[in-house]
Amino acid sequence: MRMNQFLLITLGFILSIGHAFGQTTNVNPEYEKSVSNLRNLRYCEVIYGKRDFLTLEVKVFNTQGLNLCPEAQWKTLTKESVEKAYGASFVLLNGPRYWTMDEIQAAGSTVNSVKESFGGIDMNLRATLKVGLLKQLLGSKQYSPNEVIRTTNFIYKSGTSIYELTSPTGEVYVMQSYSQIINPNLAMSDLPDLAKQLKLPTGWTYKTRVLDQELSLIANGIAYVLQDNLLNSYQRR
Repeated sequence: MRMNQFLLITLGFILSIGHAFGQTTNVNPEYEKSVSNLRNLRYCEVIYGKRDFLTLEVKVFNTQGLNLCPEAQWKTLTKESVEKAYGASFVLLNGPRYWTMDEIQAAGSTVNSVKESFGGIDMNLRATLKVGLLKQLLGSKQYSPNEVIRTTNFIYKSGTSIYELTSPTGEVYVMQSYSQIINPNLAMSDLPDLAKQLKLPTGWTYKTRVLDQELSLIANGIAYVLQDNLLNSYQRR
């Protein structure tokens, strides 16, 4: 398989795991780390993988808690430089992105001290996953959920706005981050009217609402995550 074909096949799935936190399945998880004041906070990710026959080992690095992904350095970072430095067969520069929740509580392997520098931008290791190539051959499409192994609580405060996609069968997905990858000018102020920019499949709807009480999106082992056509990410309620 040619490399550009392989990248297209894996793109949707890898983007969806960009926010993977941990791999525990405790019935009552004890969150080891909490980060607040996240709403509209900029971050970027470097995701790279090494192919081993029918498996791709993927490492997800994230700037959260270290820096705001300086634009000048991010613009000069290239996939080729990461490929060379880490002997990677796959590299994805995932960003810039901006959180749309207020707080994240996490448990599992994301709580670690592994740090790397990419083009002078410090990032922490957020997840290491083995992705089966055969699964990726089936494709991973926009508006189609992927299973993400993680233990997290995404908190949206009372009185704040949330942005939701609803499927034809009534499943509701709440935006966890918006992306400037496709539309570099997308801003938080655009999200209430984002439906004008989305290519919603038949039967799907998008809406904004203000919370009258705190919302917790808990993933205790598995989260169901999808992306829209602008690569904004959502988790199922």
